Amino acid sequence: MAAAGAGGDTPQQGDGPGKAAPKATLLPEEPPQEQALRRSAEELRQEYRLSVCSKLCYAIGGAPNQVATSATAFFLQIYLLDIAHITPFHASLVLFIGKAWGAVTDPVAGFFISKSKWTKIGRLMPWMLGCTPFTIVSYFFMWYLPPFVAGRVMWYLTFYCLFQALTTLFQVPYSALTMFLSPDQKERDSATAYRMMVEVLGTLMGAALHGQIVASAHAPDRCTLNLTINAADSSSSVSNAPNLAEPLGLQSHGREVYMIAAGVIGGVYLFGIVILFIGVKERDDPYALNSDKAIPFFKGLRLTMKYSPYLKLTASFLLISTAVQLEQSNFVLFCTHAAGLHNHFQYLVVTILVSAAVSIPFWQWFLQQFGKKSAACGISWMIPFAVMLVTIPNLVLAYVVAFVSGLSIAASLLLPWSMLPDVVDHFRLLNPHAKGPETIFYSSYVFFTKMSAGIGLGISAASLEKTSLCVLMTTYGELITNRITVN
Repeated sequence: MAAAGAGGDTPQQGDGPGKAAPKATLLPEEPPQEQALRRSAEELRQEYRLSVCSKLCYAIGGAPNQVATSATAFFLQIYLLDIAHITPFHASLVLFIGKAWGAVTDPVAGFFISKSKWTKIGRLMPWMLGCTPFTIVSYFFMWYLPPFVAGRVMWYLTFYCLFQALTTLFQVPYSALTMFLSPDQKERDSATAYRMMVEVLGTLMGAALHGQIVASAHAPDRCTLNLTINAADSSSSVSNAPNLAEPLGLQSHGREVYMIAAGVIGGVYLFGIVILFIGVKERDDPYALNSDKAIPFFKGLRLTMKYSPYLKLTASFLLISTAVQLEQSNFVLFCTHAAGLHNHFQYLVVTILVSAAVSIPFWQWFLQQFGKKSAACGISWMIPFAVMLVTIPNLVLAYVVAFVSGLSIAASLLLPWSMLPDVVDHFRLLNPHAKGPETIFYSSYVFFTKMSAGIGLGISAASLEKTSLCVLMTTYGELITNRITVN
């Protein structure tokens, strides 16, 4: 029985390997062409893979622009009012024209960059290297208090416009550089994630570093004096009537701390561009064929403006960017003057940006789980809390608003820059022979965002002339009356 059983099992065991053997022999027998293609694809994947060092260098290279932009967004308005003694109307004029000028330079920068030729260091890198020294100079003089009074408005308007134009010449090629780091979508997404995290940290660094340096220039006793000076300026033209004399010590201290802050951020610019140049390699357009010619700028612009997904994306985040920048610029001013939180304004700014930085991983997870469109709801979280702060101004609520605002700002930063590469990729699939449309997409997007933010910020700042300034003067007038009565 055992022998029979063994003999009966033998054919089954022999049949089993006999049937499996052909399958085993078929798997390795891959056509030589497919094997070569597979090896070639793997080699290309290894070649286009970005190291962690390259991603960090790319992210750090864009941080200085975020540092300077954050400091400007949070503190330029209060600097013009408290240190330069420019009236709210003229301050709004400087902010609006500067933003509008920066927006106009976006398509102009896109035009010239699209015409530039390939060099040994790339097509985009020379623009970033060339404009950085001039950006540092314009940023420093934007925070310099000139000894004359009559031409201060023109002084700040000139250097603010120059700074906006130069940051555009850096930001447009830097943003488009994402598409030329690697043709691998996963590598580009990873580099974008590094960039967003470092940009949020750069925004935090700009507000925190600048805020800590200049905090002593906005003491409560200075606010009372500055309101009196600005009130006198409101009844006369800045270009024809001098400001009231401010104590020399206060004026000198405010000028010095703002110049120190400008010098520190100028050093950050130098560090960032050196890291970017050393650690990042720009590749020639890996998506177009060698026979393809660069798409003419105006033809590409027409195609861009007719591309429905891009128009929807731009229109959505145009309004979102306006709201976020309005809240970002006026939150510090409101807490300093209207809510009486003079000693906490720099900590409120830090709270906003720490909240934004730590919530980036959460929003990245949310995007992957629920989609990018669903994450847009997080941008509106700050609205009810901001309304509560206006109606019930107190310290605890101010910190709650700062934290929730950071969550909304993080979503507004991550969403557009994670969706724009998807839109560009889809456009390239529909137009495979259109070489070099990336700078057109990025410059156009930044143009609409800046224009909308400039209009909203100008309207908001101009409203201080007839509403907020009157309320603040009444409040401090009562405070002065109480002090006189006590004395």
